[in-house]
Parts: sequence; structure tokens; C-alpha cells
Amino acid sequence: MALLVLLSLTGTFTISAQGIYAPAAGEPGSTAIHKDSSIIVAWATNCVVERGYINIVDTTATYTQSGVTSNFTFFGYDSLALGYPETNMTAVSLGDGGSAILEFAFPIKNGNGYDFAVFENGLKASNPPYQYFLELAFVEVSSDGENFVRFPSVSATQTETQVAGFDQLDPTYIHNLAGKYISDYGTPFDLEDLKDSTGLDINNITHIKIIDVVGIINSEFSSYDSQGNIINDPWPTAFWTGGFDLNAVGVINSLQNNIVTENLTPNNLILWPNPVSAGGVLNIKSFNNTVIPDTEFRIVDYHGSTVVSGKINYENSVISIPQYLKTGLYFIYTINSDGKKNTSKIIIK
Repeated sequence: MALLVLLSLTGTFTISAQGIYAPAAGEPGSTAIHKDSSIIVAWATNCVVERGYINIVDTTATYTQSGVTSNFTFFGYDSLALGYPETNMTAVSLGDGGSAILEFAFPIKNGNGYDFAVFENGLKASNPPYQYFLELAFVEVSSDGENFVRFPSVSATQTETQVAGFDQLDPTYIHNLAGKYISDYGTPFDLEDLKDSTGLDINNITHIKIIDVVGIINSEFSSYDSQGNIINDPWPTAFWTGGFDLNAVGVINSLQNNIVTENLTPNNLILWPNPVSAGGVLNIKSFNNTVIPDTEFRIVDYHGSTVVSGKINYENSVISIPQYLKTGLYFIYTINSDGKKNTSKIIIK
């Protein structure tokens, strides 16, 4: 998204709300999920982005910002898609056809209703009739990290005229595409839609893949929905912020795996810095600024595997974080010489 320009967005491309799908956030019948909704129980803990071009039609085209020049988008960084979506600027831009693969502390399951929601930083136009600047993406899921299945999607937006780079869309023409809703509101997905998919366990989703829709109506470069329709969304967005801007993925139905058997206890430790960098040092003390001698610790990843273990005491109250650890959520378990246990969360960045 061209964030630097869109603050003055106006309704230059308008269509009456006549589609059959759920309307915009805040309107009756909308399926939008606010980022503060109590039904969200967790957020993505790891993200790897593969950037797309700023202009897939001319892959030599570049954009310069803050001394950086590239023909790929470069706004944001992978870890901005982790956790709670603080603002519309805490996002990572995928570019034309770019993608992101996200992982979670616990697998996602097919529960009642929607199972997760994808957040993008779309905007509402400032003038009537209040259409929406939306950048869309396909959503795929996997239960093994290798084989992905795409949600069936529909784009009923007209394809006679290109939706230009700063034009708007009507959400009632869009279904099962991430980015249907504006900033702070997630587009929800129901794993029940994929219940007949081969090679997918819808009660053990470990990875979600977000793939930018290339919204050009030129069939040589077009993206297509599951019904064979060309998807028409704002294009070109030949900026460092181009393409789908991933804010976050919130989990609604979570499958608690083997590390949940050690229930989180009240946090009796002070950990800093948190987030901590891979290759950095994590300081650890109790609230009274001491550490009981011979406190054993282990850091566990979201699979339940111990990645670091050892002891801490008065003389050594720091933990070295290995450089090779991936960005994401981890748990640190401690047990002291008196048998007291504690569990805390840490973020590796």
C-alpha cells in the first residue's frame, strides 16, 4: 500500500454496494473481526516473507526510499506480522505476488465458526460514498509445512476497467480473500471450507500462507479466484509499500499441543530485554532482584522441543540466546532448588 499518499485518499472509484457477500466492517451483517475481539486467543509467532516485485509487468522498475533502492518491495520486516497488530504501520509489504508463511505456538483447529483471521491495513475513503482501499491476498493452510491448500475465493468486482493504484473496492463483491476489511479488522476464515481436501488435517493446521493477489486485469499477469474470475484490485502500487500489507494473523480456535500440559503459572520472574535478539543475552531475576541458586531452566519452542537448557544462580543470572534460533514465540520453564516452578513467554526477534 502506498502509505505516504493514502492518507488523503478520496472516493475516486465508486460502485454501489450490490454484491452478495458480507459488507464492510461496522455494517450490519459484516463478518469483520476487530483486533481486540475476545474470540482471538493467540497470534502468529513466526513469519518468513518472500517479497514480490513492485511492478510485476516491469521487473526492472525500482523505487527509492530512505537511501534504499530496489525492484522488490521493502517496507517493514517479517516480525512485524507477529503478535497483536498495533497500528496500520506495523506491517510488512509483500509486493506483486509476494508471500508470507506464518507459524503458531499451537496448531489451529476446525472449531465452531471461524478459526482464524488475517489482518491488513486497508483504508476507508474520506469522502462519500465511503468505499474502501483494499489490497487482497489468497490464503492457504498446511498441516505439515510443505503441502498447502488454498481457500476457495470469489472476486465479483468488474473486470472491464482496471482498479487503479489508489482506487477503491466494494467488500460485498469479495469473499474468502484476505484484505477484505480495513485496518484493525481481520478477515475470518473457516477451516470447514477445506474439510474435503486431500493431504490436510484441518484439526492440526501448523502453517498459514498469505499470497499477494496481482490485481492487474491483463490476463498475462492476472490472479484468478476459485471460479476462474480475474481478480481486479488496486494496481499498480509500484512503491516500497506495494502489494498486500500483512499486519497479523489471529487465532480463534487453537489446538493445545504437548507443551500446554505444563500450564503457564503466574509470572514470578523479570525477563529483559523481551523481545530478545537471537545471539543476544536474556537477563532473568525474581521480583526481589535475586535468583535462587541452582535454578534449572529450559527454553522450549512451539513444537515442544527444548532448544536451550542449563542453570542460573546468583553469579550467573543471564541466558545466552543462540544465534540460530528463529524469530518467534518461545516458553521458558524454570524450577528452583525448592521445587518451585515458573513459566514465562519470551519473543526471539
